[in-house]
Amino acid sequence: MRLKDKTALITGGARGIGFAIATSLAREGANICIADINADGAKSAAAKLAESGVRTLGIEVNVADQPSVQAMVGGVVRHFGKLDILINNAGIGGNTPFLQTKLEDWNRTISINLTGAFLVAQACAQQMVDQGHGGKIINIASLSGQRGGNGRAAYGSAKAGLELLTKVMSVELSEYGINVNNIAPGAIETEMAATAHDAATRSAYNYLIPMVRYGSPEEIGDAAIFLCSDESRYVQGHTLNVDGGFGTAGLMFGGRKKTPS
Repeated sequence: MRLKDKTALITGGARGIGFAIATSLAREGANICIADINADGAKSAAAKLAESGVRTLGIEVNVADQPSVQAMVGGVVRHFGKLDILINNAGIGGNTPFLQTKLEDWNRTISINLTGAFLVAQACAQQMVDQGHGGKIINIASLSGQRGGNGRAAYGSAKAGLELLTKVMSVELSEYGINVNNIAPGAIETEMAATAHDAATRSAYNYLIPMVRYGSPEEIGDAAIFLCSDESRYVQGHTLNVDGGFGTAGLMFGGRKKTPS
């Protein structure tokens, strides 16, 4: 119960990594607000978590729209009385070659994955500053923001920008007792991956991952618990890769076996 009586907001929390993080934080005693562009999905996910005995709220948000973001934060504070933790997770994917990336697709990806993350973080940080007792902000970055991958011109650029934004936030918000860090997932076995990753894609990932397997959403949730807890009070401006070693691997050869999950 490391997060007992804390209030956590998870954007894009109706499913996938966002919902897995919400579930993990609820297990540690946090009250949970799930915000998502899918209002019904947010309310359904919140209702499911409420069965574990924590207080929950499901709310609609468009992270790329500032009034919507401000309304979301206001709703959280009215319902719970405070905001302690932000999991800045909402985003969209993309896998379009650089020469085929259309301006409208570039703009949409940046507006949601980077500008949207900025708007949400700024609104939540201001609330934490006004409360006067610090807080935790975890931005969900990506390995695609650290390495050059096929089809990741827009998505990777947005996530790379988010890593730098996190560093700036960590410097400027330290005086208010707000810890700001990133989690950068690698290949994670989400619902989207189950349908979008064919055998060739999986083989390519497993060749590059020393642990020779995809991660689980729950493993991202475990990392989030650490960064949301008092145990990470001196961790600031850091990017925690949860990727099975993908980001650090160099030349690998010989027989490699899949590791237990």
